[in-house]
Amino acid sequence: MNDPSRRGFLVAAGALPLTAAAAPTGGAAAANRVAADLQTYIGLGNKQSGGTGDNACGHWLATELETAGFAVRKPVLSVPFFDGAHCTIQAGEARAAVWPQPIVVPTPASGVSGPLVRVDRDGQASAPLAGAIALIDLPYGRWSSALAKPIRGPVDGAIAAGAKAAIVITNGPTGKIIALNADGRAPMFAAPVGLIAPVDAGPFLKAAMTHEMATVTLTGAGGRRPAFNVVGRMDRGKGRWLTVSTPRSGWTDCAGERGGGIAAWLHLARKAPALFPDHDLAFLCNSGHEYENLGAEEALKAAAPKPAETQFWLHLGANLAARDWHEGLFGLAPIAGTDSQRYLVVSPPLLPVARRLFAGFAGLETPYPSDQLSAGELTAIIAAGYPSVAGIFGVHRFHHVEGDDARCVDAAAVAATTAAFDELLRVGAQASMSRL
Repeated sequence: MNDPSRRGFLVAAGALPLTAAAAPTGGAAAANRVAADLQTYIGLGNKQSGGTGDNACGHWLATELETAGFAVRKPVLSVPFFDGAHCTIQAGEARAAVWPQPIVVPTPASGVSGPLVRVDRDGQASAPLAGAIALIDLPYGRWSSALAKPIRGPVDGAIAAGAKAAIVITNGPTGKIIALNADGRAPMFAAPVGLIAPVDAGPFLKAAMTHEMATVTLTGAGGRRPAFNVVGRMDRGKGRWLTVSTPRSGWTDCAGERGGGIAAWLHLARKAPALFPDHDLAFLCNSGHEYENLGAEEALKAAAPKPAETQFWLHLGANLAARDWHEGLFGLAPIAGTDSQRYLVVSPPLLPVARRLFAGFAGLETPYPSDQLSAGELTAIIAAGYPSVAGIFGVHRFHHVEGDDARCVDAAAVAATTAAFDELLRVGAQASMSRL
């Protein structure tokens, strides 16, 4: 099989009507179905891997795939979990809740104590860290993963310098704790690490100025538990696969982070069997995302069609169409627009088509070539050698934050963005056929 040619994509794109993306193909009924799916996903609650909400979501999606005619499997994977019992930091009269950073290294029941030492955004400590509690003051950002250098570097450095524990202030748009993705196989850090909300950090930053004694306690029950991916396949013996994937798990209810991707994925899954009779179809929905794409890695190894047999892979990642917010003078206030911090990545021959299809879509109207930019699960898909890909990812203001609920996503915006991806999937399939 040859790699996709620029000419093939352009010929196929020219053969398709590029309709205005006001709603998914199917009109108001399809848009209403997108809204209903979005509501169902949000209503399932917290989506931490292997938890009640994640499992219920997986079973719901598997049933929907079976109804659409797919043969469905639910391969099991092992994921970490931690149910916190007492997770706090205390200095004098000040006390605040902390989020235990997975994979959690717990403290004794009595906690660990030491002088508070601030570590700034450059990793510079205000005093020696041996025996201390490091208070790591991150720069402002929409944080997502503890693997990010501005996070992992200062934490590793503080622990290497002898800190008994590290508390990270996740400075970001909401003032709340931003949960951070982590390695899902082994603890990333050799000492207890917790996250604290910026709105709670003031008394501890003050205490760190005089290196007041502080106690960090991270106790609870943890270990590993089963989660599962959802794999729907329709193998017609054509030898040319269309694959569509999306994660479903996350730290919170994940309305803005995951809801749009789930709704778009379901819309495409229901339509694809009739729309693409000359292709084999694979629809993958992964758990374990917050553990650095643990479920996606398993799916790539054991469930995905081989690169040489795959004509096109569409990945629907985070922030498909999360709501925008005013930020600053009066705090956060939701507005009608869509958050522009979402990124569309496509194989280079698809760039002209993607620019046309996503014109007017905040953030997506400037697609990036896949040989220059990718993130998350899309990175692994590209690295595995799939010849023709497209994907979306992003970080909205409530990404990984408690409160990523129905306020954070607008069904009409999800429906419009779904329509554009509907057209992009058709272009990818048509272009692939033109090369045969």
